[in-house]
Amino acid sequence: QSTPSHASHEQDHSLMFVEGGLYSCRQCTYVTKKSGNMRRHLRKHTGERPFLCHLCPAAFFQRRHLKDHIHTHTGERPFTCDLCSASFSTKTGLVNHMRTHTGERPFSCDHCSASFSNKMSLKCHVHTHTGERPFSCHHCNASFSWKSNLKYHVRTHTGERPFSCDHCNASFSRKSTLKLHVRTHTGKPGLESLHPA
Repeated sequence: QSTPSHASHEQDHSLMFVEGGLYSCRQCTYVTKKSGNMRRHLRKHTGERPFLCHLCPAAFFQRRHLKDHIHTHTGERPFTCDLCSASFSTKTGLVNHMRTHTGERPFSCDHCSASFSNKMSLKCHVHTHTGERPFSCHHCNASFSWKSNLKYHVRTHTGERPFSCDHCNASFSRKSTLKLHVRTHTGKPGLESLHPA
């Protein structure tokens, strides 16, 4: 974790101005009364990521994002859904999950009528319009619009099958496939049997 340098403070002042006690961004319409809020906001424009993870190369705009990220290393999932047993390592994960209960889909595609519960799903969907396939396999020349599709594809190379059945020795590369398999034992979805091996 680092503190902003003198150079970054000078850059901040070239990107914003203060008038009538308000800090205004020169790059967009963002306005705030607090200098700290403006400093955080300007990182979106400068790309500065001063909060560094000591366990991996990840870096973040805000300290709270680093704190959430650390949970992915520790396995801690402190954000729990009040409506079901799901838990998440980040608050954003919980917020996105809650939309599966409410049906809210606030992120809309500019190219068609599709809408999504989270920003990343919209971003990946837009690739289907643009033809962009930014997720490439390191084992072969396959590429994908969705990161999750790349993840599933890579398992065809590695043989990884992280989802195992509690009722037998079967294991699967996808949670959805395990869910279908569990029905052969229980005759119902059997969500209680879904877990990584």
